[in-house]
Amino acid sequence: MSYKRKKIIRALKEYGFEFLREGSNHSIYTNNKIKIPVGRHKEIDRDTARLIAKEIGIEWTTFKNIIS
Repeated sequence: MSYKRKKIIRALKEYGFEFLREGSNHSIYTNNKIKIPVGRHKEIDRDTARLIAKEIGIEWTTFKNIIS
């Protein structure tokens, strides 16, 4: 299963993250404490989405409901 990149970015913004910069293969989002890289693919796989949820400190089930 994969999730739309657009929805993951929208969820990050809801949790107070904002766009910081473009890396070579990722867009970097920050909340001024941590930086989260988001790959530039239309679809982000489940494992990567889970890792993003873990890094920002949100339960996977909650994050999954937001990005589904």
